Amino acid sequence: MARPTLTDLAALVAVAEHRSFRKAADMLGVSRSSLSHAIAALERNLGAWLLHRTTRSVAPTEAGEHLLRRLTPVLQDLDQALDAVAEDGGHPSSTLRINGGEEAMRQLLRLVVPVFLRRYPQVSLDLVTDGRLIDIVEQGFDAGLRLAEAVPQDMIAVPLSEDFRFLAVAAPTYLAKAGQPLTPEDLRQHQCIRQRLPIGKLYRWEFERHGQEIAIDVSGAMTLNHTMLMIEAAADGLGIAYVPETAARPWLEAGRLIALLEDWSPPVGGLRLYYSSHRHVPASLRAFIDVMKGAS
Repeated sequence: MARPTLTDLAALVAVAEHRSFRKAADMLGVSRSSLSHAIAALERNLGAWLLHRTTRSVAPTEAGEHLLRRLTPVLQDLDQALDAVAEDGGHPSSTLRINGGEEAMRQLLRLVVPVFLRRYPQVSLDLVTDGRLIDIVEQGFDAGLRLAEAVPQDMIAVPLSEDFRFLAVAAPTYLAKAGQPLTPEDLRQHQCIRQRLPIGKLYRWEFERHGQEIAIDVSGAMTLNHTMLMIEAAADGLGIAYVPETAARPWLEAGRLIALLEDWSPPVGGLRLYYSSHRHVPASLRAFIDVMKGAS
């Protein structure tokens, strides 16, 4: 029997974790056909079916489950040993994959990435912007970047930014014409720039004061799905937008936008870099977190 290589075994673990040849192939950086051939060859060499395959899903067989239970911790131990050698040499390496929203990535690129790349040139950063809240483990990412309230409970979260507010904002020209809302309910009488979420739904504007919470399904002639476009549209007098204060700050300081309903806009949890509490943390991610802590 030909002995399987570490590459073959890692491929099996990836397919089993993702329950998909396509997703595992994307994570490993190989074609789906080559991955399928590798798994088929592994099964022939071992003389056992390791995966159930259907047109919609992939799942380990009983033999596959037995092998994976023993194989996964061995590969994790190997990764830790290799990381330890890299750390002893002072040079974390490999590719670090992080998923996050666009505005969050802007802060990461501004505050953390330049320092990290200077300090660890051996590490390749693969930063993917995505407005959807995905399963970072299933999709093959080492870490995610989201607001604190969106971080899954079984993840370890590290602060990137302080708490901040979402604010309703409008241009002075718009307010001179339409008047200023004094309560969230007043927004129903205004031209609001609505936001479409990545999942397709329209976002309901959320306000809170003295324990009273209100979610308003605002009306308006325009719907956008990008924060900076909403800010620019509001600055051009096209209506009221509801955006992160940090993103709107340059326009607020320049007087092109005015903050509205501030007493209804308490802070929310800031940005968090998060990663699985159940998997080995690679040296490159630990190094990235150290740089991030120094920058925040």
